[in-house]
Amino acid sequence: MAFARTCSVALVGVEGVVVEVQADLEPGVAAFTLVGLPDKSLTESRDRVRAAVVNSGGEWPQKKLTVGLSPASVPKSGSGFDLAVACAVLGAAERIDPRVLADIVMIGELGLDGRVRPVRGVLPAVLAAADAGYEQVVVPECAAAEASLVPGVSVLGIRSLRQLIAVLAGEPVPEEEQDAQGRPDSLTAGLRVPGTGAATGMRGIGAAHSGPDHDLADVVGQPSARTAVEIAAAGGHHLFLEGPPGAGKTMLAERLPGVLPRLAREESLEVTAVHSVAGLLPPGKPLIDVAPYCAPHHSATMQSLVGGGHGIARPGAVSLAHRGVLFLDEAPEFHGRVLDALRQPLESGYVVIARSAGVVRFPAGFLMVLAANPCPCGQFSRRDALCDCPPSVIRRYQARLSGPLLDRVDLRVEVDPVTRAQLTAPGARGEPTATVADRVREARQRAAARFAGTAWRTNGEVPGRELRSRFHAAAGAMEEAERSLERGVLTVRGIDRVLRVAWTVADLAGHDRPDAGDVALALHLRTGVPRGAPLTAGAPT
Repeated sequence: MAFARTCSVALVGVEGVVVEVQADLEPGVAAFTLVGLPDKSLTESRDRVRAAVVNSGGEWPQKKLTVGLSPASVPKSGSGFDLAVACAVLGAAERIDPRVLADIVMIGELGLDGRVRPVRGVLPAVLAAADAGYEQVVVPECAAAEASLVPGVSVLGIRSLRQLIAVLAGEPVPEEEQDAQGRPDSLTAGLRVPGTGAATGMRGIGAAHSGPDHDLADVVGQPSARTAVEIAAAGGHHLFLEGPPGAGKTMLAERLPGVLPRLAREESLEVTAVHSVAGLLPPGKPLIDVAPYCAPHHSATMQSLVGGGHGIARPGAVSLAHRGVLFLDEAPEFHGRVLDALRQPLESGYVVIARSAGVVRFPAGFLMVLAANPCPCGQFSRRDALCDCPPSVIRRYQARLSGPLLDRVDLRVEVDPVTRAQLTAPGARGEPTATVADRVREARQRAAARFAGTAWRTNGEVPGRELRSRFHAAAGAMEEAERSLERGVLTVRGIDRVLRVAWTVADLAGHDRPDAGDVALALHLRTGVPRGAPLTAGAPT
């Protein structure tokens, strides 16, 4: 009896489980049996592996072959096991020394010609291998840069099965022909999954919304909305922009990622892992180090927003926006059930999806921006009478955003239409993104120093009980907020969120703790009622 084993990784969400791939050869009628809860795409690997081995110059064993995937209780899906299955079979056939294979993790799909194609989720798979103590990983050549992001792991990037056999057998490594110059490399096609790009609203991910084409200086007027964007970026607070069409709500949301600080190393790995699993990691950019921006269309389904799908669940828009911005334009047009599904991830920072094939958990620590018109025609205002919508229609339209959802939004701003005087006035351009981003970075540094030794990074993450017990405002500063609680204007969650925003305003202004002016501005942005505080939050007046 001939036996060999190697390892690969099964992904469940963004978490990986190291799987031992075992191959056993016995005398008997030639047959190939694959066991261990494989799905359809993995079952088809029998034909892919056989053709790849033969076309790579190897000899397929004419014996009874059994390949087992252990642990057998874990569901396994995808074509990333092809490389490990092929090497385990060759080890059992003694083409490769089985002892060489035992401590290597292999990830990759095989083409019928023996070329190694990339698969989704290389980064989380290598992270799982490193956590399990493995130090050697074999991946497709075009995914080697992504795998190399994991420290302490030796990564071997290969282009074909023929090359890997030569490396493992200690033979000269053959050269592989490159694709014709000027043509796209067909191997990189596996890094992106069709149907998950701009057509589904997963657009603008990465640096596209932090460049010179999206500068806050382009926004004319809107001092209160600009202040709210700055506070949202500094403290990680959710934002609701309400105003007529053309007032600049979308412009403000698109410029918010440019104000956010660049992601730390740990945050970058989290974001990159999610995008790798979703098949949205751009070729040539293995690490996402800027805040992602995701703006799904209002026709998005529950599965596309929260995550799901057939079999093992895939990440949705809330996970693709992790550590970044989730912008819901025309928010009242979203289905009510879809919007209410956001309540749990808004509070916990992750989403749990239960399916018959298993339960997965995706990170979902995003900054939500809602944009809405005040009525169906968009012209309703307390200042003038341009709207023709009946009051019942206005109430019904505004009620599409449920109270429990809006209660989780810290900042609510009415965006006014831009006047001709504002548009044509000299010096109408506001502060550029770089200036605002500097203040945001300094405010976050103050918050990080205050939260040193805790699991929190921003004011928006701190639980209410900790705010009330450990991080107090100045004496008497919360009296107006407490009166609002007694009158029913604020809920208990609302007063906690007012204190969070007040801490962010204090960080932007350089105060040691929130004073009455900071709390007044936080109350104004929470309730929409002016409290006599200037709408500057540390910005120059």
